[in-house]
Amino acid sequence: MSHGLSTLLHLTVNLILLRLSWFMDMLLHRVSSFAILMLLPLVSESLLLINLECLLSLVRYFTSWGGSSRPDFTCRSTEETEAWFIDSFEEWRKAKNLSNFILLGHSFGGYVASKYALKHPEHVQHLILVGPAGFSSESDAKSEFITKFRATWKGAVLNHLWESNFTPQKLVRGLGPWGPNMVRKYTSARFGTHSTGQTLTEEESSLLTDYVYHTLAAKASGELCLKYIFAFGAFARMPLLHSAPEWKVPTTFIYGYQDWMNYQGAQEARKQMKVPCEIIRVPQAGHFVFIDNPSGFHSAVFYACRRFLSPDPDNESLPEGLSSA
Repeated sequence: MSHGLSTLLHLTVNLILLRLSWFMDMLLHRVSSFAILMLLPLVSESLLLINLECLLSLVRYFTSWGGSSRPDFTCRSTEETEAWFIDSFEEWRKAKNLSNFILLGHSFGGYVASKYALKHPEHVQHLILVGPAGFSSESDAKSEFITKFRATWKGAVLNHLWESNFTPQKLVRGLGPWGPNMVRKYTSARFGTHSTGQTLTEEESSLLTDYVYHTLAAKASGELCLKYIFAFGAFARMPLLHSAPEWKVPTTFIYGYQDWMNYQGAQEARKQMKVPCEIIRVPQAGHFVFIDNPSGFHSAVFYACRRFLSPDPDNESLPEGLSSA
């Protein structure tokens, strides 16, 4: 990536205007009669960094939590917290006069996208969930390790911090001038030394570190939702799996092969859904599939949208390298 392009990208990302919450990055993609809206959490902002060349031919509008007004978070229950996100998104949709769109969410954005589609299915043509949170619960078999860990003194301390709403963002703010270095170590390791797939260049890593740090260090807002939505261990307090029989929107799940969000939860949900559902897995990718394997991510998204893009969608084959589950 050239210096000029990196600078343009950096400025573009930081000039995004719309407020949804600090935690949500939305991308609006209009193609003829349908649109794709993307709800993405923190590091997902780098979707723009790695996928810029492909997205430039598709995107008319994109918005970011980076320019959020940071509204005060006053919710005190899971139901109230979910409504805080869903109603904010619905207000934005009405203001933009949008309907019949494809809604894509990554991680926590996948949770919000799912909850929105459950409440307002009449506006969503198709749901694309990329490594979504919320499809497992503390009653799942794989929670046994978390349960045992929570019984130890270390687990008890971490669980107390979680229930006290102590967030990583508070740590970054508390470190003051040492905060940027901590963020740099994370981004350099996660998307460099310990990358699951494609690695960021030094310049890309620097841009991502700068952007993420300044967003994390800003006033707390949507981050305070975490303890109300998830229990310690990232188990949803109101698992989406329980809502699968109520699903009204055709859905595509996309997971990296090494995604720590387990795709088996999606398989269990599919068994209970009464609408079309498919699960796509992308090789050489973890939770941040769009960074680890951008081309695989693009292929998976376009395949998920084939009924809106292809004149003969039923004869479209799964792109090479991807697999279904």
